[in-house]
Amino acid sequence: MASAASKLRAEAGLGALPQRALVQYLRLLRLYPVLTKAATSGILSALGNFLAQMMAKQRKKENCQKLDVSGPLRYAIYGREPLSLVNLRKRNLESGEEELASRLDHYKAKATRHIFLIRHSQYHVDASQEKDRTLTPLGREQAELTGLRLASLGLKFNKIVHSSMTRAIETTDIISKHLPGVSKVSTDLLREGAPIEPDPPVSHWKPEAVYYEDGARIEAAFRNYIHRADAKQQEDSYEIFICHANVIRYIVCRALQFPPEGWLRLSLNNGSITHLVVRPDGRVALRALGDTGFMPPDKISRS
Repeated sequence: MASAASKLRAEAGLGALPQRALVQYLRLLRLYPVLTKAATSGILSALGNFLAQMMAKQRKKENCQKLDVSGPLRYAIYGREPLSLVNLRKRNLESGEEELASRLDHYKAKATRHIFLIRHSQYHVDASQEKDRTLTPLGREQAELTGLRLASLGLKFNKIVHSSMTRAIETTDIISKHLPGVSKVSTDLLREGAPIEPDPPVSHWKPEAVYYEDGARIEAAFRNYIHRADAKQQEDSYEIFICHANVIRYIVCRALQFPPEGWLRLSLNNGSITHLVVRPDGRVALRALGDTGFMPPDKISRS
C-alpha cells in the first residue's frame, strides 16, 4: 500500500527534486512537529513581508533590489515589526510620511529587556519522587551565593518567574530573600524536560517518548518569555527566570538563532547566571552564559 507521501507526490505530479524535498519536509514534520510548523510559519511570514516591500516599491517606482532584509528575519523569529501593526489604508495623504512616522512610533518598542536565566542549585537526584528532590546543603549554599550576586548588581529587578518543580521553588525562596519586594510567579512552562532530539545524538540519553510533550511546552515558554518589550514599556526591565539546564540551553539557542538541536553541547553549573538582552529592535545579545565566577571553586557543581 502506497504511503501518504507517495500518494501526495503522484497526485501533484512532482519531479524528482520536489519529491525529495517533500519527503524530507514530511519527515521533519513527523520528527519535530512544533519546530517544523514554527519554521514554516516564520518563512512564509518573511516571504510575505518581502512581497509587500516589493509591491510598495513598485508603486513608488523605486529600486526593488534594495529591500529591508533584517526586518522580515526579526519578524520571523521574534514577532511583528511595528509597520505590520499600522493600517496604511487610514494614512492621510496630505500629511504623508510624518503621520506614518508618528503612528509607527506608537507601536515601536522603546525599552530593553534584560533576562537573567538562573539554573537551580544542586539537589538530591536519587529521590524517587519529584517532591523529594530537594536542595542539598551545598545547593542551599549555592542559592545564597547566587542571591548575593544578583543583589550586588544594584539592579531594580521587576519580577522572578520560576519553575514549579521543587528544586526551582527552593532555589527561588533562598534567592528572593536577597531581593526583597520582588514579586514571584510560578509556572509549569519552565519545568525541566527534553526540548528536542539533540544533534549529534547521544547513546546514553534517548527520551524519545517525551520529546513531543516537553518540546511543545518548552517552545511555548520561549515564545512566551523571550521577546522584545511591549510598546507601552518606557523603562528597561530586569527579569529573573529560575528554571533548569535543558530549558535554559534550548532558550539560548533559540534566542540567538542557533540550531536548537545543539542545546546539549552547552554546559551549565548549578546556580549559574545566564544573561540575555533583547533590544527594542528585536536584536538579542548574550552577555553571560552559565556564570559561576562569583562562587568559590569548592562550591561549584553540575548535577
